[in-house]
Amino acid sequence: MTMPLNDTTTSLNKFISDTGICSRREADQLIREGLVTINGRTAKTGNRVAGGDVVCIDGKPLKAPPKTIYVAFHKPVGITCTTDLKEKDNIIAYINHPQRIFPIGRLDKPSEGLIFLTNDGNIVNKILRAGNNHEKEYVVTVNKAITPAFTERMKNGIPILGTVTKKCMVRQDSTYVFTIILTQGLNRQIRRMCEYLGYTVTRLKRVRIMNIRLGNIPAGKWRYLDAQEVAAINSGVATSVKTAEASVIATPKPLRPPVKTTGFTGAGSGGKTGSWQRPAPQKKQRRK
Repeated sequence: MTMPLNDTTTSLNKFISDTGICSRREADQLIREGLVTINGRTAKTGNRVAGGDVVCIDGKPLKAPPKTIYVAFHKPVGITCTTDLKEKDNIIAYINHPQRIFPIGRLDKPSEGLIFLTNDGNIVNKILRAGNNHEKEYVVTVNKAITPAFTERMKNGIPILGTVTKKCMVRQDSTYVFTIILTQGLNRQIRRMCEYLGYTVTRLKRVRIMNIRLGNIPAGKWRYLDAQEVAAINSGVATSVKTAEASVIATPKPLRPPVKTTGFTGAGSGGKTGSWQRPAPQKKQRRK
């Protein structure tokens, strides 16, 4: 059913999740089990909640949603960005915040640096979607000397995971260290880009997300974002789309043969030169 433009109702699973007692998926399960009522009537999947409605779970009215929380955490190496409490060294148990919060995005276990955690489900996809072009800045150390050819290739896109990475800013800081600013977040993107060019990342640290810098937060510590920082984030995502729309914007371009760069001598992850080769055609087998 198409909702009117001025609709102020909220999907039931989101309404339940926003109270902080469970996730949307868990809320859906409660609804399917017949444990949720709206104004005394058993709720169904897809129901919406309007102002003044009384929602109960197992006969108990839900409390008002908690105050929205935004946390800036300096994730140390070795911590896993998951809400699965069964996972050893998970970020939720490590922080041990009294409210139910979850990470916005992730950092690989061997990586460190800035990550946000929040109980605000509305803002998550707006920050994460590549189509929204929100910047994330990293300082990266590699195992051998950085060359001008390396930085140029990194800037202009590297073929990984069946696509070509978006153009980005790369600045060499020292012999083995460079800064890179991304607006997308492919799986292990920076590590894969470096591997393609024959480099190995020895340290990866995220130092900025949008307008928020890691600053002097020690590894393993966190702080609340202040009202001004939260306002700047909300302003930055005000025109952002959430899910389906951003997926259209951020659809990766198909893999194309990379243009050879004069003087480039880097190697791919398999030890071969970085030039692209068309796969040999397969012979058709005759039917017997």
